[in-house]
Amino acid sequence: MPDITRLHTGPRMSQCVVHNNIAYLAGQVGVPGASITGQTADILSKIDALLAESGTNKTRLLTAQIWLSDIGTQFAEMNAAWDAWVPEGHAPARWTGEAKLATPDYHVEIIVTAAI
Repeated sequence: MPDITRLHTGPRMSQCVVHNNIAYLAGQVGVPGASITGQTADILSKIDALLAESGTNKTRLLTAQIWLSDIGTQFAEMNAAWDAWVPEGHAPARWTGEAKLATPDYHVEIIVTAAI
């Protein structure tokens, strides 16, 4: 049976779980109260660090789920940060939706999986 590696495990969740050469990242959020651009940049930086720690990088992304607290007003601004971050030719399968996030200070949450 393949090993399961858990990174930054807490009482409710791990920030990343690696199994069968796939890194599954928990939902990442940015600095509460920051702008959409600021929160997205912070999240993408956290994702880069977790991917590196698990032995992969953003060129190996498989999927991305993006949740916005108000898709009507935040979609374009989040996409600008996202588009600048994803290397050309390496965009994952992605879906974006609107959701009530953990607190009103969070405007975006991003969840990714990546091949190792």
